[in-house]
Amino acid sequence: MRKLLYLTFSLALLAVLSIYALWAADRPAGHYLSDLRINLAVDQGTPADRGNLLGIQPELFPTDYQSPERLHRKLAAYLQKAQDQGLLNGKTVVVLPEHVGTWLMVSGEKDELYQASSLKEAMNWLAVSNPLKFVRALISADGGNRLDDAHLRMKAKAMAKDYQALFGGLAKEFHVTLVAGSIVLPEPSIIDGTLKIGRGALYNSSVVFNSEGLPIGQPQRQIHPVFGEQEAIKGNGEQSLNVVDTPAGRLGVLIGRDSWYPENYRKLDDQAVQLVAVPAFVAGRGAWDQPWRGYRGSSPPPSVTLKSGEVSEGSAWQRLTLTSQPPGSQAVAGISVFLRGQFWDQGSAGQSFLNSNGHQFADGNAHGARLLNLWL
Repeated sequence: MRKLLYLTFSLALLAVLSIYALWAADRPAGHYLSDLRINLAVDQGTPADRGNLLGIQPELFPTDYQSPERLHRKLAAYLQKAQDQGLLNGKTVVVLPEHVGTWLMVSGEKDELYQASSLKEAMNWLAVSNPLKFVRALISADGGNRLDDAHLRMKAKAMAKDYQALFGGLAKEFHVTLVAGSIVLPEPSIIDGTLKIGRGALYNSSVVFNSEGLPIGQPQRQIHPVFGEQEAIKGNGEQSLNVVDTPAGRLGVLIGRDSWYPENYRKLDDQAVQLVAVPAFVAGRGAWDQPWRGYRGSSPPPSVTLKSGEVSEGSAWQRLTLTSQPPGSQAVAGISVFLRGQFWDQGSAGQSFLNSNGHQFADGNAHGARLLNLWL
């Protein structure tokens, strides 16, 4: 009798595990409908042979990340609109926003994930649908929030491959230099022209691709992660800033809050940087107009007198980002580009802006995808 019960239990458990394995492996392609429109919000300067800085502020949603092909379709539509308006040439530097690559973590998942009502529920579906990957990532997770670390780490190898194929492919397709926003990966590096991951801490990093679709230099790691991310994402302790040569001039990348630190501009000036790209992201619907919350989690630079709550979040970004504002920065021009859209219950804010010769140009309309162009 005991053997019969044991056999019955074993068969039932095997059946349940088999059904679960089949369910987890099933990835039906859901219906996809997305707005491919984008408006030219800011167009400054006169076309010449010196090239231009072009910021793409996309409006993205979870369904845009169901596959790299779908995300390519949307971003390529934006670039095609820019090309149709004569904004792309061999010296164009295109800048995408922070974390535009990070959400590749949800690519190729089940419909239940995209239909979730909250980010927490979506991450639960991510783990349940990839049990082995999640367990392996959880074992090697680091930092104060092991769950967030595991969610970001579990598909890192595929994310790195998709990130390079997608954004390098767009750079080559449209013959431009592309600052591919940012992506969170463990110990990212470029080895023999390929973006590779390591086994260490997670870093929010940006890669620049040339018009042949190849990465230029090493990934730029963020020095000062957002306070809420610091438990999972590590800051670049070396505080090194990479500079790359582009057809439009020497380019430096400051990710998000790194653009609030005057010392970073001095480091770029020391390397004769002419252009500064700032991929950025502000979480929370309406946060742009709410009081600025300061340098949460880190000490403000001695030269910064702005206090928490004195101005709005948006005003703080525009005052602290010193691109082309002598003596804070000697760069010729700079651009800050923000990620917009809705990721489950997580809204976004941020309005992209340009700087040139001490002047700032911004678009006051926060709705819809936007192009911001500056002729050099």
